[in-house]
Amino acid sequence: MAYTTADIRNVCLVGPGHAGKTQLAEALLAAGGAISHAGSVEKGDTVSDFSPKEKELGHSIYPSVCHLDHAGIHVNLIDTPGYRDFFGRAVSVLPAVETAAIVIDAENGIQMVTSRMMDAAKEQRLCRMIIVNKIDEEGIDLAGLVDDIRATFGSECLPINLPTADSSAVVDCFFEPNGADTAFSDIETAHTQIIDQVVEVDDELMELYLEQGEELTPEQLHAPFEKALREGHLVPICFVSATTGVGVKELLNVFERLMPNPAEGNPPVFYKGEGDDAQEVVVTPDPDQHVIAHVIMVHIDPFKGKLAIIRIHQGSIKAGNQLFVGDARKPIKVSQLLKLNGGDHKKVNVGVPGDICAIPRVDEAHYDAVLHDSHDEDHFHLKHKRLPRPMYGLAVRPANDADAQKTSDALHSAEAEDPSLKLEHVASLNEVVLRGLGEMHLRTVLDGISERYGLQVNTSLPSIAYRETITAPAEGHHRHKKQTGGAGQFGEVYLRVEPLPPGTGFEFANKVIGGSIPSQYIPAVETGVRQVMGKGAISGHEMQDVKVTVYDGKHHAVDSKEIAFVQAGKKAFLEAVIEAKPIVMEPIVDVTFTVPSDCMGGVTGDLAGMRGMVSGTNNLPNNRMEISGQAPLKELQSYHSRLKSLSAGEGSFTMDFSHYAQVTPQMHQALVSEFRHESAE
Repeated sequence: MAYTTADIRNVCLVGPGHAGKTQLAEALLAAGGAISHAGSVEKGDTVSDFSPKEKELGHSIYPSVCHLDHAGIHVNLIDTPGYRDFFGRAVSVLPAVETAAIVIDAENGIQMVTSRMMDAAKEQRLCRMIIVNKIDEEGIDLAGLVDDIRATFGSECLPINLPTADSSAVVDCFFEPNGADTAFSDIETAHTQIIDQVVEVDDELMELYLEQGEELTPEQLHAPFEKALREGHLVPICFVSATTGVGVKELLNVFERLMPNPAEGNPPVFYKGEGDDAQEVVVTPDPDQHVIAHVIMVHIDPFKGKLAIIRIHQGSIKAGNQLFVGDARKPIKVSQLLKLNGGDHKKVNVGVPGDICAIPRVDEAHYDAVLHDSHDEDHFHLKHKRLPRPMYGLAVRPANDADAQKTSDALHSAEAEDPSLKLEHVASLNEVVLRGLGEMHLRTVLDGISERYGLQVNTSLPSIAYRETITAPAEGHHRHKKQTGGAGQFGEVYLRVEPLPPGTGFEFANKVIGGSIPSQYIPAVETGVRQVMGKGAISGHEMQDVKVTVYDGKHHAVDSKEIAFVQAGKKAFLEAVIEAKPIVMEPIVDVTFTVPSDCMGGVTGDLAGMRGMVSGTNNLPNNRMEISGQAPLKELQSYHSRLKSLSAGEGSFTMDFSHYAQVTPQMHQALVSEFRHESAE
């Protein structure tokens, strides 16, 4: 099917695990004729979950792009993983779509991931809709669920169709409402609620509707409906059963007639330049303008190279085009342009604004990279979105030295594929740490490396990234003098140190007057100071939040050299730090537990025992409780297994860095003593 931007609907299926997103995608593809029949997650033959690991696990671990053509529209669907550990992967693809469809399991109701996804989609300025799946499960209370949805997410959440009493069909409440019997409410009431909500964003229509009593047609309501979606003034609720197909065709009809095309949704915010000088740029879905696209995912195959999956925002892309990646000066050639249906690829001639396509063998591409065909756009970037910070870490190392380079390459490939994964080399600890969102996240990544590359990666808990700082001002002085025959070394430095507010970092100031230290040697003094900042003064850990001011010194016309002032600056700084009441700090994290309500006491007691504190609790549906608090990262590194034991496998937690805080006196003494012992060896 040939289609234009106006014909495209981009929808991301998001929500908790086991809500039925993959099965729903399968049902939509079958209803739209993209596949001959719907597969099933249980049989492992769905379009979205095409990798061997997903088939084995029975759930999604990566977002998957698929598409269908139906009734004159082209629907790009992105099926996303629902487990908390893969939340970052799901959120990362939201900028590719106009509509986030939050899928709720009718039996399990609203879960923590449901709320997080609603918030993430709202923050991304997406139109949102709620799809209640599994409506034919026995013993469910759909009326109560709708009440929960509206109580949790707002009165703007309104059913746009309703299931019949036996859940064998779904009845339209918007286009052609009729008097059919439904499971709850009635069609006319639901229709009136939707119309009342929509006309509130259009004063002229509101006057026609309320004051003149005029019946409004779906055509009249289309523009205000889109505006209500864009402004979050309306969140439609649809009902389906992905396994039986009930409501699936009606859902496609909603996609076609009500969900925004790429010209109707809130446009993505691009900026040109960096920092405070960055200027917002208007990008329009015009096929004749310069190309602007962004990479939403990359997939790296050890044999086929890197596949870049892109969303086109402006201009048209054809095979043979030359595009630039970011500010690169050398263009890449689009050898092929592909449309994806899970693991199947099909060549296409052109990608129009709003479409989601893929370009194979683009080594230069990376997640969130902007592709363009003009140097005018070489500094364009999307507005940075908040992805969950990867805090759960494992120290990783190759099983043997011979595989060191291959293991490093494989880990970097995994990092490139997953924006919620971070690989860091902690030089001060001589460790490579892989960080993700949880135990399942990292285990899946490492299993993937083993299966894809045939490599074994050994793991252990990482060392804690302690920090040092000072708590009082002080001064330091050192004269470095060395004479070994011939030209010597001489440099003398006076400096003062003072603590900075937490999170400030490091400041260096030059207050030398009269040339007592020539200006060419001031950078050498700073180098010496930074050497100590990087390695620590009392415990061997990086320092932070310190201001250093050099205010006096001496030099020698013949013997002064940079190395002399590096050493003088280093020793003067160390002397000042010792007098400035230095402390060692540990990372504190914000932590959120989700557990069955009857486990609340055990978890809160555990948190207190881990030197933590509870900051709040929140009742969730289905007899679950959300507990928020803070605790030292050290106490939580191996807490996953402990929580599973406390909650019979039903508990989970997420954490995010909050701040650094002073360690206990006993821990301080132990860290300082260990450093002195190692330094003496």
